[in-house]
Amino acid sequence: MRIARFSIDGTVGFGVLEGDELDVIKGHPFAEFERSGQKVPLDKVRLLPPVLPNKVVGIGRNYAEHAAELGNDVPETPVTFFKPSTSVIGHGDPLAYPAFSEEVHHEAELAVVIGRMCREVPRERVKDVILGYTCANDVTARDIQRREKQWARAKGFDGSCPLGPWIETDLDPSDLTIQCTVNGEQRQLGRTSEMIRPIEDLIVHITEAMTLLPGDVVLTGTPAGVGPLHDGDTVSVTIEGIGTLTNKVIKRG
Repeated sequence: MRIARFSIDGTVGFGVLEGDELDVIKGHPFAEFERSGQKVPLDKVRLLPPVLPNKVVGIGRNYAEHAAELGNDVPETPVTFFKPSTSVIGHGDPLAYPAFSEEVHHEAELAVVIGRMCREVPRERVKDVILGYTCANDVTARDIQRREKQWARAKGFDGSCPLGPWIETDLDPSDLTIQCTVNGEQRQLGRTSEMIRPIEDLIVHITEAMTLLPGDVVLTGTPAGVGPLHDGDTVSVTIEGIGTLTNKVIKRG
């Protein structure tokens, strides 16, 4: 099913997408829930980020061609980094260009949404801790990333983690088309089967070190074709079986 987080008339809730309507659920999707039967038209709500993660764990250089296009070797172990909760925005939210950067890039990614608290997850149980999947844009200040050894500012600035438009819970993520367009022009096109390390390996690697909480998000890397964004651009990430996440770039302030 597809689960969206939304607001309408000042009220925030979750709903199951059915056609062009949301069936509002009682409670939240991280436990057993009931559908209320209350339907709201999708075009009458504002879609919010599908989750408010405690943390976003990113994986760098998980597609060989992307590593190569930036002049990097494939890492021997997964490269991990964090995006803070304040970096998260939703479908349709403005993406504010950070004033401290002159080279901001899009990075289309499949995002994994964690469904239950977990630590030291064995590979065979990874599917048990996943709620579902959504689209992500790992927006990166590339000039800052090159200049600073830590990626906290380059990848963690406010608005640098668009997520959405909803969570798809019934999906095989192993071989999906993932693409990015800017102003309707295709920039990135790849398949999740091109990942150097699959999702199971990433979750095992991350949870060896830290506890993941319900609603936490894991970004799985981006295919080749990353490139610059400018004020006024409309950037969209589309993943097969999920949908399209779209944001417009604006000047901050």
